[in-house]
Amino acid sequence: MRAEFAHEQAQTYLRQRNRFAVLAGVLGLTTLVSLGAAVTRDEQVVLVPITAERITVSSGGIDAPYLELVTRDTALMLLNRAPESLDYWMASILKLADPAAHGRLKAELVRIVEEQRGSDISQAFVIAEMHVDPKALTSTVTGTLKTFVGAQVIASQRRSFRFRWSKRGLSVALAGFEQLPTDKEEPGQ
Repeated sequence: MRAEFAHEQAQTYLRQRNRFAVLAGVLGLTTLVSLGAAVTRDEQVVLVPITAERITVSSGGIDAPYLELVTRDTALMLLNRAPESLDYWMASILKLADPAAHGRLKAELVRIVEEQRGSDISQAFVIAEMHVDPKALTSTVTGTLKTFVGAQVIASQRRSFRFRWSKRGLSVALAGFEQLPTDKEEPGQ
Protein backbone atom coordinates (compact mmCIF):
# COMPACT_ATOMS: atom_id res chain seq x y z
CA MET A 1 0.00 0.00 0.00
CA ARG A 2 2.79 2.33 0.86
CA ALA A 3 4.49 1.63 -2.45
CA GLU A 4 1.27 2.44 -4.35
CA PHE A 5 0.81 5.63 -2.37
CA ALA A 6 4.43 6.67 -2.99
CA HIS A 7 4.10 5.84 -6.68
CA GLU A 8 0.85 7.88 -6.93
CA GLN A 9 2.50 10.79 -5.12
CA ALA A 10 5.54 10.65 -7.44
CA GLN A 11 3.26 10.67 -10.52
CA THR A 12 1.42 13.76 -9.17
CA TYR A 13 4.71 15.57 -8.65
CA LEU A 14 5.90 14.53 -12.12
CA ARG A 15 2.72 15.88 -13.78
CA GLN A 16 3.03 19.12 -11.79
CA ARG A 17 6.70 19.48 -12.79
CA ASN A 18 5.81 18.90 -16.44
CA ARG A 19 3.08 21.57 -16.30
CA PHE A 20 5.54 24.04 -14.77
CA ALA A 21 8.13 23.17 -17.43
CA VAL A 22 5.60 23.80 -20.23
CA LEU A 23 4.49 27.07 -18.59
CA ALA A 24 8.12 28.19 -18.22
CA GLY A 25 8.77 27.34 -21.88
CA VAL A 26 5.73 29.34 -23.04
CA LEU A 27 6.71 32.31 -20.87
CA GLY A 28 10.31 32.16 -22.12
CA LEU A 29 9.16 32.03 -25.74
CA THR A 30 6.75 34.94 -25.17
CA THR A 31 9.55 36.96 -23.59
CA LEU A 32 11.87 36.29 -26.55
CA VAL A 33 9.18 37.28 -29.07
CA SER A 34 8.40 40.47 -27.11
CA LEU A 35 12.08 41.44 -26.89
CA GLY A 36 12.55 40.77 -30.60
CA ALA A 37 9.54 42.94 -31.47
CA ALA A 38 10.74 45.73 -29.19
CA VAL A 39 14.24 45.76 -30.69
CA THR A 40 13.18 45.66 -34.34
CA ARG A 41 10.16 47.97 -34.15
CA ASP A 42 10.57 51.50 -35.51
CA GLU A 43 10.46 54.18 -32.85
CA GLN A 44 8.19 57.11 -33.52
CA VAL A 45 7.80 60.54 -32.03
CA VAL A 46 4.73 62.60 -32.77
CA LEU A 47 5.83 66.16 -33.43
CA VAL A 48 4.11 69.38 -32.45
CA PRO A 49 1.60 70.33 -35.14
CA ILE A 50 3.04 73.24 -37.12
CA THR A 51 1.40 72.25 -40.36
CA ALA A 52 -1.86 70.79 -41.55
CA GLU A 53 -0.28 67.39 -42.19
CA ARG A 54 0.66 64.89 -39.52
CA ILE A 55 4.43 64.53 -39.31
CA THR A 56 6.45 61.91 -37.46
CA VAL A 57 10.07 60.94 -37.23
CA SER A 58 10.81 57.25 -36.95
CA SER A 59 13.97 55.27 -36.47
CA GLY A 60 13.35 53.90 -39.97
CA GLY A 61 13.98 57.25 -41.65
CA ILE A 62 12.99 60.87 -42.04
CA ASP A 63 9.92 61.97 -43.96
CA ALA A 64 10.42 64.57 -46.69
CA PRO A 65 7.81 66.97 -45.17
CA TYR A 66 9.67 66.94 -41.85
CA LEU A 67 13.05 67.56 -43.50
CA GLU A 68 11.47 70.39 -45.48
CA LEU A 69 10.18 72.07 -42.30
CA VAL A 70 13.53 71.67 -40.54
CA THR A 71 15.32 73.08 -43.59
CA ARG A 72 12.91 76.01 -43.86
CA ASP A 73 13.33 77.02 -40.25
CA THR A 74 17.11 76.55 -40.30
CA ALA A 75 17.53 78.47 -43.58
CA LEU A 76 15.48 81.39 -42.30
CA MET A 77 17.37 81.43 -39.01
CA LEU A 78 20.77 81.14 -40.70
CA LEU A 79 20.24 83.59 -43.54
CA ASN A 80 18.31 86.35 -41.72
CA ARG A 81 20.68 88.23 -39.46
CA ALA A 82 21.48 91.67 -38.14
CA PRO A 83 24.47 93.00 -36.17
CA GLU A 84 22.32 93.45 -33.04
CA SER A 85 21.49 89.75 -32.77
CA LEU A 86 24.73 88.04 -33.84
CA ASP A 87 25.43 86.28 -30.52
CA TYR A 88 21.89 84.91 -30.28
CA TRP A 89 22.02 84.00 -33.99
CA MET A 90 25.22 81.97 -33.57
CA ALA A 91 24.05 80.25 -30.38
CA SER A 92 20.75 79.27 -32.02
CA ILE A 93 22.46 77.69 -35.01
CA LEU A 94 24.97 75.85 -32.85
CA LYS A 95 22.08 74.29 -30.90
CA LEU A 96 21.07 72.61 -34.18
CA ALA A 97 24.60 71.43 -34.99
CA ASP A 98 25.63 67.81 -35.06
CA PRO A 99 28.25 67.30 -32.32
CA ALA A 100 30.65 65.89 -34.92
CA ALA A 101 30.37 69.08 -37.00
CA HIS A 102 30.09 71.55 -34.10
CA GLY A 103 33.69 72.81 -34.23
CA ARG A 104 33.74 73.32 -37.99
CA LEU A 105 30.36 75.06 -38.00
CA LYS A 106 31.37 77.27 -35.09
CA ALA A 107 34.52 78.36 -36.95
CA GLU A 108 32.42 79.34 -40.00
CA LEU A 109 29.92 81.21 -37.85
CA VAL A 110 32.62 83.03 -35.85
CA ARG A 111 34.14 84.22 -39.14
CA ILE A 112 30.75 85.62 -40.21
CA VAL A 113 30.19 87.27 -36.81
CA GLU A 114 33.63 88.92 -36.88
CA GLU A 115 32.97 90.27 -40.39
CA GLN A 116 29.55 91.63 -39.51
CA ARG A 117 30.01 92.84 -35.91
CA GLY A 118 30.11 96.62 -35.60
CA SER A 119 28.76 97.14 -39.10
CA ASP A 120 25.33 98.33 -40.15
CA ILE A 121 24.88 95.44 -42.61
CA SER A 122 21.93 93.09 -42.29
CA GLN A 123 20.56 90.45 -44.57
CA ALA A 124 17.21 88.84 -45.24
CA PHE A 125 16.38 85.73 -47.23
CA VAL A 126 13.09 85.02 -48.99
CA ILE A 127 12.63 81.37 -49.94
CA ALA A 128 11.39 80.75 -53.49
CA GLU A 129 11.87 76.99 -53.76
CA MET A 130 13.22 74.04 -51.85
CA HIS A 131 14.30 70.50 -52.69
CA VAL A 132 14.89 67.85 -50.04
CA ASP A 133 16.44 64.41 -50.28
CA PRO A 134 15.60 62.43 -47.11
CA LYS A 135 17.72 59.45 -48.22
CA ALA A 136 20.90 61.52 -48.69
CA LEU A 137 19.94 63.85 -45.80
CA THR A 138 20.48 66.97 -47.90
CA SER A 139 18.29 69.88 -48.86
CA THR A 140 18.69 72.84 -51.19
CA VAL A 141 16.98 76.19 -50.71
CA THR A 142 16.81 78.83 -53.43
CA GLY A 143 15.53 82.37 -52.99
CA THR A 144 16.35 86.04 -52.89
CA LEU A 145 19.10 87.20 -50.53
CA LYS A 146 18.76 90.90 -49.77
CA THR A 147 21.58 92.86 -48.18
CA PHE A 148 20.81 96.06 -46.29
CA VAL A 149 22.96 98.91 -45.01
CA GLY A 150 20.71 100.53 -42.46
CA ALA A 151 17.28 100.52 -44.09
CA GLN A 152 18.59 100.74 -47.67
CA VAL A 153 18.73 97.62 -49.86
CA ILE A 154 22.17 97.53 -51.49
CA ALA A 155 21.91 94.09 -53.08
CA SER A 156 19.18 91.65 -54.03
CA GLN A 157 20.45 88.42 -55.55
CA ARG A 158 19.03 84.98 -56.29
CA ARG A 159 21.07 82.46 -54.28
CA SER A 160 20.96 78.76 -53.49
CA PHE A 161 22.21 77.09 -50.33
CA ARG A 162 22.75 73.40 -49.58
CA PHE A 163 22.25 71.98 -46.12
CA ARG A 164 23.67 68.64 -44.99
CA TRP A 165 22.00 66.83 -42.11
CA SER A 166 22.86 63.94 -39.85
CA LYS A 167 20.49 61.68 -37.97
CA ARG A 168 21.21 60.28 -34.53
CA GLY A 169 18.40 58.22 -33.13
CA LEU A 170 15.29 60.32 -33.62
CA SER A 171 16.99 63.70 -33.91
CA VAL A 172 18.13 65.56 -36.99
CA ALA A 173 21.15 67.84 -36.69
CA LEU A 174 22.87 70.31 -39.00
CA ALA A 175 26.10 68.79 -40.34
CA GLY A 176 27.01 71.60 -42.73
CA PHE A 177 25.85 74.26 -45.16
CA GLU A 178 27.25 76.00 -48.20
CA GLN A 179 26.28 78.59 -50.75
CA LEU A 180 26.04 77.07 -54.20
CA PRO A 181 27.51 78.90 -57.18
CA THR A 182 25.00 80.76 -59.34
CA ASP A 183 24.76 80.25 -63.10
CA LYS A 184 26.97 83.33 -63.59
CA GLU A 185 29.66 82.13 -61.18
CA GLU A 186 32.13 79.35 -61.74
CA PRO A 187 32.72 76.88 -58.89
CA GLY A 188 35.57 77.99 -56.64
CA GLN A 189 34.95 81.72 -56.98
